[in-house]
Amino acid sequence: MGTKLTPKVILEGTRLTHKTDLAFALNRHPRVVGARKYVYPSPLVSAEWCGFTDHPWGRGLVNYAPEEEARAMEAYATWARLFELLPYYSWIVDRFHLSTRAEQRRLNGRDPDFRWLEERLRPLGFRVVLCTRRAETFAAAREERLRVSGRPDQYDDLAVFVREQGLLRELAAGSFLPVLDLDVSDDDVAGAADRVADWLAATGALSSPWGVERAAAAPPPDVAARAPDQSRSSER
Repeated sequence: MGTKLTPKVILEGTRLTHKTDLAFALNRHPRVVGARKYVYPSPLVSAEWCGFTDHPWGRGLVNYAPEEEARAMEAYATWARLFELLPYYSWIVDRFHLSTRAEQRRLNGRDPDFRWLEERLRPLGFRVVLCTRRAETFAAAREERLRVSGRPDQYDDLAVFVREQGLLRELAAGSFLPVLDLDVSDDDVAGAADRVADWLAATGALSSPWGVERAAAAPPPDVAARAPDQSRSSER
């Protein structure tokens, strides 16, 4: 019996940076999740799911309203607890807490504290892959996206994405988790997936103990872990 592949990757980045394309590519990459002779579901989750509202293009963990912050933090704590309870499996996450910090700064002038979350994710081997592209390549990427987008107006101002990319780079630089800044300007998703696989292998992230020292043992399964009170989130 070979070594079990149990990598955990958080894909971050602004729009038009192939995050979701890369998530699907990694979730079937033989060096990331193993060679498969048949298709079966593997965990691929996202903080962009707009589950707080009963209409399309609503709110969720990234763009929650101020009065929904406690609910959002509880959802993040629930994800963290699920990851802790099922550590020996692969997890691919399409946008997570760094996107929330960036969007909450933009929408509400607040910067929620996610140090508690990263301190729980690091012992499990989570890595952040920050998908980026050169500023001059956004226009061509937009033309491709407009062919399939159900909401094309969100791509009118590319400067918004350039600014968000800069902010996400700033936030990633301060992360407690290992980070790979991945340039996808060439739009080669398969090649990008290979580069992520190379990085995961080089840093020991593909299998337990994931190349990181365990800061502390996970709490027992009967302990309900909750997020700390966010009432002291820094305001900007």
